[in-house]
Amino acid sequence: MNALAPLYQWYNQYKRELPWRQTNDPYLIWLSEVILQQTRVEQGLPYYLKFSAAFKNIEQLARAPEEKVMKMWQGLGYYSRATNMMQTAKLVVEMHQGKFPSDYASLIQLKGIGPYTAAAISSFASNEAHAVVDGNVYRVLSRLFNIKEPINSHNGKKLFARIANEVLNKKNPATHNQAMMELGALICKPQKPDCENCPLRLQCISYQEGNHLQLPIKNPKKKPVMRYLNFIVADAVNFTILQKRSGKGIWHNLYEPPSIESTSIIDNKILMAEINKLALFKTKKPIRLNKVYECKHQLTHQTIYAVFWVVACKASSLQTKPPYVKAGWKDISKFAVHRLFDKFLKYYNLQQQLT
Repeated sequence: MNALAPLYQWYNQYKRELPWRQTNDPYLIWLSEVILQQTRVEQGLPYYLKFSAAFKNIEQLARAPEEKVMKMWQGLGYYSRATNMMQTAKLVVEMHQGKFPSDYASLIQLKGIGPYTAAAISSFASNEAHAVVDGNVYRVLSRLFNIKEPINSHNGKKLFARIANEVLNKKNPATHNQAMMELGALICKPQKPDCENCPLRLQCISYQEGNHLQLPIKNPKKKPVMRYLNFIVADAVNFTILQKRSGKGIWHNLYEPPSIESTSIIDNKILMAEINKLALFKTKKPIRLNKVYECKHQLTHQTIYAVFWVVACKASSLQTKPPYVKAGWKDISKFAVHRLFDKFLKYYNLQQQLT
């Protein structure tokens, strides 16, 4: 009898009925994996349903306008996933004639698909024997075998990958991978694991030794970088000016007001001297800056201290040529924006309603 048989029995009885588990279509499985990277199922499920309904196959996604995809992704964070997803869709259409591959060897060649995602798709879609190692599986394995090696170290990653493949059920890798991930999500949680109802409790070494709450071990993260962003919100009564972020930094291809980055918190006098560099206003006449909204916004590796400065101005005083775009206040919801700017918009709209 397989030592993990109790796990499979538990999974078949208690697994969540999720839509991507009801299909072996590699495209839909890939879509779910992209959306669920660094995202909880509860948050990602509505996005999966929205995307799978809007783009029923890879060709439809490959043909979709970037603006539409980014707008649909809004609020999910880690926007590079959406960018890579669109690039992958185009590559699949080009290289595989619109048929999404389901074998590991082909999947690993595609942009945005690493070892984890390739293993997940190939095992779930084609039952290929590749172990899936995500955060849940790291936690289960570390506790089950009482592994003290940090999961985010080079040696740790190699060790966990080896063990994951050693315990993999080669005859039914799809069920094995799903069961391991589900156990970590529902039972073997980071805090307050439900050990009494764990199907592997009797086999769990760390549980027997009483140190399961100290596992897994992680090396300390680097302290987030502090950045100071000053957004210049031009309010011309009926419209404002936006700019699309470019480059490889945060919020790639999303819209926001023109901004000035500083090395610390600055006042309006210092900011005034920098605004001319934006070439946002057609003349260099003095303007009045009103600090309307400020907040801290936490990203994975960065802490953003943001200040939104509103400038009431005439429409004729603003530049509307590239890189700037004119956005009506009533139509601004059509633009894909990042969460920080969305916070400001909700606050500013509420203030406008109250005055």
